[in-house]
Amino acid sequence: MYHIPELNELAEALKASPENTALRFLLVKKLFTLPEYKEAFEENIQILLSQDSQHFKAKELLMRYYFQNGKLSACIILGEEIYEHKRLSEVGYLVLAKAYLKEENHSKAQHVYQEAIILNPDLTDEALDDAFRVTNIDEDEFDLEDELNDGLMEKPSINFDDVGGLESVKREIDLKIIKPLEHADLYKQYGKKVGGGILLYGPPGCGKTYISKATAGQINAKFINVGLNDILDMWVGNSEKNLHEIFALARRNTPCVLFFDEIDALGAKRSDMKQSAGKTVINQFLSELDGVDTSNDGILIIGATNCPWHLDPAFRRPGRFDRIIFVPPPDNVGKEEILKILLKDKPIHDIDYKKVAKNLKEYSGADIEAMIDIAIEKKLEQAIETGIPEPLQTGDLIQASKVHKASTVDWFTTAKNYAMFANQSGLYDDILSYLKK
Repeated sequence: MYHIPELNELAEALKASPENTALRFLLVKKLFTLPEYKEAFEENIQILLSQDSQHFKAKELLMRYYFQNGKLSACIILGEEIYEHKRLSEVGYLVLAKAYLKEENHSKAQHVYQEAIILNPDLTDEALDDAFRVTNIDEDEFDLEDELNDGLMEKPSINFDDVGGLESVKREIDLKIIKPLEHADLYKQYGKKVGGGILLYGPPGCGKTYISKATAGQINAKFINVGLNDILDMWVGNSEKNLHEIFALARRNTPCVLFFDEIDALGAKRSDMKQSAGKTVINQFLSELDGVDTSNDGILIIGATNCPWHLDPAFRRPGRFDRIIFVPPPDNVGKEEILKILLKDKPIHDIDYKKVAKNLKEYSGADIEAMIDIAIEKKLEQAIETGIPEPLQTGDLIQASKVHKASTVDWFTTAKNYAMFANQSGLYDDILSYLKK
């Protein structure tokens, strides 16, 4: 039956005692390590769980099996059940955290990993460390402000002229953000603070980060790009401290644009969280936005997200991210502008930008860049064969557009459901308007 004698012995023993769950668990543990016996593993572990539905060691083994075979949803469902019963092993914590990470649920991945580290500080995993863990540095040698100045804060050299398309978004940012900063004295006479928070949302690759940086360049302000790794720390309380220090740096360097990418991972709904650590980070974030102890005057706080429906509603309260702007894929005119910007320094000949743009249905800015890369790679292959480099032409770009598929389609499929069935406040009306076009 099996090519390993020990497995045959276990199988024979189970024939004599088929209800012996301890014996069957020994068999499935052995089968788990042998990929050639996947079917036997699945069959025996299902028998075991039908005999003992509370056999959490077997469930965790099945969870690990699902993860190894790319069945992330099944892995997470099973892992959450074991987690709720507080029966996860150290390996189980790591597998569940990595499953969340692969599903791009950074908030839950970080919280599960943080809890695992609290239970065992020596625990480590390369993928999770790269995503979340901060190296333990001697505090006497660590100067957070120096690190921020060296790594996060910059003075952008781009402005709105460098942003292709997105005219309505630029106009809205100009009216709500730039004009108040340019006429600060006038606004103060009316008791209006200069600065505030805006939330940019839309499909990935449509320029949310780029337009945020261009906003800083437009008003000659400093720009701080804050990522998850700049905030989240494995040690309790350090994440809140890091967040406070970043806001403090922005307050010392006004006018300043403080940009939070993937803000839904940092400010996920507190009702969805099982751990208190993430909730305290959100509370600290809300406190910093309110400027309870200090003023945020002169600071423009921009959050960007692909999933606004995952953001805690408290962030949308007036005075926080009360201005919400939809950043759609570019229209045909915008696509033409993006093409011209991206092809500006490349060898081209007689490009019909209108014709190319019409072939880029549902393309984001990032999709256009990817399509150009495909066209260039094709030209390079030809040049290597012939020894003669030739410029890009209209046909090359159209051919490349047939290879690269738009990345925004899946996002709009999900967003449409929220816009139609979870839109009581009218938050997603812009999505519906865009889809009607």
